Parts: sequence; C-alpha cells; structure tokens
Amino acid sequence: MGKINYSIVDVFSQGKYTGNQLAVFKNTGNISDSEMQQIAKEINFSETTFILSDKEKAGGYDVRIFTPNEEVPFAGHPTLGTAYIIRNEILNEPSDKLLLNFKGGQILVSFDNQEEILWMKQYKPTFGRIFDTNKVFEVLNIDKEYIDDRFPIQEVSTGLSVIIVPLKSLEAVKKVNINREKYFKLIEHTDAKAILVFCPEAYNSENDLNVRDFADYYGIPEDAATGSSNGCLASYLVKYRYFGKSEINISVEQGYEIKRPSLLFLKASEDTGEITVFVGGKVEKIAQGEWFL
Repeated sequence: MGKINYSIVDVFSQGKYTGNQLAVFKNTGNISDSEMQQIAKEINFSETTFILSDKEKAGGYDVRIFTPNEEVPFAGHPTLGTAYIIRNEILNEPSDKLLLNFKGGQILVSFDNQEEILWMKQYKPTFGRIFDTNKVFEVLNIDKEYIDDRFPIQEVSTGLSVIIVPLKSLEAVKKVNINREKYFKLIEHTDAKAILVFCPEAYNSENDLNVRDFADYYGIPEDAATGSSNGCLASYLVKYRYFGKSEINISVEQGYEIKRPSLLFLKASEDTGEITVFVGGKVEKIAQGEWFL
C-alpha cells in the first residue's frame, strides 16, 4: 500500500480555524485523475490541491486543483495555501516569490514577510455577459430593491468566471438564500457557475466590503473565502469606479454567515485600459499527515 503526505491549512485566515480550509498533497505525479477527484470528494473541502512534483517545471511548480465535484483551472485560496506549503516544506532556500503552473496558466505568488501576507497576481480580467436584475433577484431569494442598480450584474473572470451582484446593505447580503432550482437554470448556459454578492457595509467597521460566494455547481453551497471571485470583484470595482477611483487597496470580509470568518486584501488599478489585480491573505497551517492509497 502506497501513501502520500498532505497538509491542511487555513487560507485568508484571521487565526486558527478561520478562513478557508485547504488540503495540499505533495509529490502526486503518479496519481490518476480519478483518484485525485476521489480524494477531493473524501476531503470535501471547497478545494484540494495536488503538487505533482517537488521539482520546478518551466520555472514553476505544477499544481492541480479539484473541488468535490470537478477539476478547475484556477482558484484563489488554493493558490496561496499551496504556495505556503511549497515555500515552507519543499524549497531548500527561502524565497520571496514563486510560480505555480495551473491548467489555466502560471500564477506568481509573492511573500510579504513583515505582514505575513501572501499575494497572488491574477490573470488579466475579462468582462462578459450582463444580466437582467429580474433574472437574478429570484435566484437570491431577496427583494429586487436590495440590488444596487447603479452597477451591473455581470460575469467577470480573472481565471475562473463568477457572476457579480452588487447589493445595497449588509442586511441584503444576510438575507440571500439561494434558490437552487433557479440557480441551476440561470447558470445552465453561462461561463460563470458561481455567484458573488457584495455590499459596502461590513461586520467589522475596519473592513471595506462584505462578500458571500455561492457555487453549488462545484459542490460548494457557500464558500468561506474565494480568492478567484474576489479578484474578479477587484477588477469590477476598478472598472466601474465603485469607490470613485481607478485604484483600490481594500480589505474584504467573507464567510461570516457560515461561521468561517475570513479576511482578504484586494489591490487593483487601471492604467490605459488595462487592469492589474492582486489578492492577498494570511495562511496558517493546521495539520499534516499521511494518506493511504
């Protein structure tokens, strides 16, 4: 019987047992796709990652990401959590940056040692379909008046598409309760399979926004902290000048409704029509062990 080593980390953490849980498996190049999927389903976190080798390839480390239901080309908290494990358990010498090779492309992660924050530079954003409010508010199970119609409901991607919905208040965010039947009908012909709602109020006054993210399509009814979706949100905030400027440096809270309070840092700017996005957060290691194959 073979075995592989794994670690569990909390990403976008505010201390142990907060943030989004991630299982990271090392040296998994000999494991089949189907077994990776079975392991991810057994773990049943929103995502599980597999580092294929402790050797670099094309300047970075090959990594695959699985939700409980399927593989995805990119995701945010798996990026930071996996980079944390590579830096602390695989690299022979300390480094302030490294590259991860995903199916969606290569992502740069840098380390702010003073603040203990990991930062990822996300892919160039793309802006897709705009949705009619009448098709969305029933999916969210809220009154139509709760949606902030000054800004569009839109598909955005920085590697993994999400539908972004601006709401007016924290009260509105709290009331969201996804109608699964209408949700699956909405996403039937869309690139985005997740919905992110946000508002300009927060549980903690020092934070700038509150966010919830729903992705039942991937086996994640609600996510605790979503780095990919928040990268899309950062792009959206800049494009539509949500804060009245072309540059942001903000803190965003997520996961409070499912008792996994998380904190994400977003930096984005637009220059000559091109938007650059960074998403950051803290990572805390929780456990390690052996998995029997």
